[in-house]
Amino acid sequence: MTKKEPEIVHTMTAYYDGPRCGIVDYQGKPHLYESQFKEAVDGSDLFLLQPVDDETLRLAMEDWAIWCRWERAFYNGETTNDTRPALPEDRGRHDELETILSERLKMRPGATLRVRGYFSIRAHEMIVFWTPNESAV
Repeated sequence: MTKKEPEIVHTMTAYYDGPRCGIVDYQGKPHLYESQFKEAVDGSDLFLLQPVDDETLRLAMEDWAIWCRWERAFYNGETTNDTRPALPEDRGRHDELETILSERLKMRPGATLRVRGYFSIRAHEMIVFWTPNESAV
């Protein structure tokens, strides 16, 4: 197996024993990723990928920044879990983005690719290595 180059993990909107959903790069382009954790008989590394457009990426990154501000404030003791997932000053925009992104971040049948992903942390950032699974969905 040849060594693959790491790809960027832009967002992580679900986590259970590892990243389960969000936006990553695949072959240098942004894609929605969704874990196939329940279907994986040989591990939890199977993911569906689907390309996302630049506007969806921009909106998702804006919402991700809102989450990161909340998380930083929470761990610094500046807010409580009751405000999760956005600080009070960001709540309105988060709610708008959540409504917009709820449709944009859905997997569309026939537009996905199934791959194996290996997530890791390097220099304080999440990265992923992709390996084709030889089956499109």
